Amino acid sequence: MADADPSSRRLVGVLAAAVLLLCPCSTAWADQSASFAATFAPYRLGARTTIVLNLEVHAPAGEMPSALTEVEVRYPQNLGFALSGLGLAICSAAKLEAHGTEGCPANSIMGRGRAVAELRLGPQLVSESASISIARASDQEGNIALLLYAVGPTPVDTQILAPAQLLPSAPPFGGRLNMELPVIPSVPGAPAVAITSMHVTLGPRGLTYFERVDGHTLAYTPRGILMPTKCPRRGFHFAAAFSFLDGSHLQAENVVPCPRALHRQRAPRRTLPSR
Repeated sequence: MADADPSSRRLVGVLAAAVLLLCPCSTAWADQSASFAATFAPYRLGARTTIVLNLEVHAPAGEMPSALTEVEVRYPQNLGFALSGLGLAICSAAKLEAHGTEGCPANSIMGRGRAVAELRLGPQLVSESASISIARASDQEGNIALLLYAVGPTPVDTQILAPAQLLPSAPPFGGRLNMELPVIPSVPGAPAVAITSMHVTLGPRGLTYFERVDGHTLAYTPRGILMPTKCPRRGFHFAAAFSFLDGSHLQAENVVPCPRALHRQRAPRRTLPSR
């Protein structure tokens, strides 16, 4: 993947000159690993829900992973994205760049999240957190297009745009969320900034939409992604594929158990009274 386009994906004030320290340390990318988990909130068959995705990249202590350049999450069949009531308006990259999410219609926001990244300053690893907003963009070739807008105030002031799409997928999956992540440069002589975790939601949780009714503006919560009325035999199967700047790839899977199985797992163990 090419480096981020500075006109649409910029890193503001990367670091002050006082901390431009070169580090002789090597980065053990060969030992990196990834984990992935998905949940529904709430989790009720036939109801509306928010999909919650948690992705993590791990490296040995004192090391940082290679920069993450792409994540593809495959999700189960029969999830009603088209009937979710999400993304009723469109936001452009230019508006996000100029004004942030305040420049977008509220009805264009389809989810939120948070990311944590690491960068090396001399011998030290520094973590940076950023909030994520997911906005509906103009469709691409008939597919729903999204923009991930990340803002991180500390320790480095960042404003990053990343394109994403909801695309078809071959069975046993119903579709895939593809996220392309820009390469964020660090200080000279140091590896690119590496994302170590992402928490992303797609759905109505925490969102407020607005509509005009009889001359009045009314606030409401969008309906959300429609869950199927039946659970697949072995639960809802998700899978994630991670691509890195060094050319390596990792995969992880997660199965959300059916509600009854999940209830059995969580049921308290009964203790018989002693005689």
